Amino acid sequence: MLVRAERLNRQFVRPIGLAFRQVVWEPPVDILETERQVIVLAALPGVSVERLEVVVEADHLILSGARTLPVELQTAVIHRLELPQGRFERRIRLPAGAYGDVHISEAEGCLLITVEKEGALGG
Repeated sequence: MLVRAERLNRQFVRPIGLAFRQVVWEPPVDILETERQVIVLAALPGVSVERLEVVVEADHLILSGARTLPVELQTAVIHRLELPQGRFERRIRLPAGAYGDVHISEAEGCLLITVEKEGALGG
């Protein structure tokens, strides 16, 4: 059981850079592409759209923010805490091309990020 817990911890908690001392975890994502868009579905329970930072930088989409326990739960006795807490960042390489508007919404308990392709028909 300890081996499984350690494997799960390594899957979600990864330090980024030696100089960066704050632990950063990466949320799991699904990435899909249509003629007009790149669609990213990010598993970020408890993170609202307003607290998510999304930037297109060169050929990457960068998602960042923080997931923290609500204030009213910070004094609770924790029996199990499996969802990662703290600062997260995920860099996603976009397919080659030019991109325009980014739209963020909530969908089925996940965050849906849609990046519009520039020059796409109807886009």
